[in-house]
Amino acid sequence: MPDSEIEIVVDDPTAPEADSPSVLSLRSVDVAVSLLLIALAATLGYDNWRTGISWDSTGPQAGYFPFYLSVVLAGASIYGVIVASLKQDEPAESFVSRAQLRRVMAVFVPTLLFCLATQFLGLYVASFLLIAGFMRMVGRIALWKSLLTAFVFTAAMFITFDIAFDVIMPKGPLEAAFGY
Repeated sequence: MPDSEIEIVVDDPTAPEADSPSVLSLRSVDVAVSLLLIALAATLGYDNWRTGISWDSTGPQAGYFPFYLSVVLAGASIYGVIVASLKQDEPAESFVSRAQLRRVMAVFVPTLLFCLATQFLGLYVASFLLIAGFMRMVGRIALWKSLLTAFVFTAAMFITFDIAFDVIMPKGPLEAAFGY
C-alpha cells in the first residue's frame, strides 16, 4: 500500500460520547432562527418604511434599498419555516447533544462572565482571570503554570496597549490604584 493511502486515526479522549441524548433537533433550530430573522426583517422593514422607501426628486430615499432587502430576508425566512414544517414526517436530526452542549457551555459561560467582569474589573484583571481559569479548568494545567502564563500574557498586553501604543482600554480599580 502506498504511503498516501495510510489512514491515521487519533482518538480524542475528551470527545463527547456518541450516545449522548439530543437536546435540540435541527428542525427546531431551523424554525427558531427563521422566526428570529422574520422578526428582524419586520423591524428593519418598519424602520426603513418610516425613513422613506419611495423615490423623490433626487432619487431613492434613504430606506428604499434596505426596505427591499428586508423584504427579501423575510421571504427567505418564511421559505425556511415552510421547508422545516414540511419535514415533520422525517425523523428529527440532532442539532446538539447534551455532551456537546456541555462542552460549548464550558467555553461560553466563562466568556460571558469575562465580558461582565471587564465592566467592573477592567480588561486586564478580567483577562488574567479568564486565561488562568481556562488553563486550569478546561486545560487541566498546573495552577502555577496557569497563573504565570496569565500574568505574563496580561502584562504583555498592558505594556503593548497602554504603554507602547497608548490605547485607551477599559480600566478597573486595580489599574486606578497604580495610577493608570
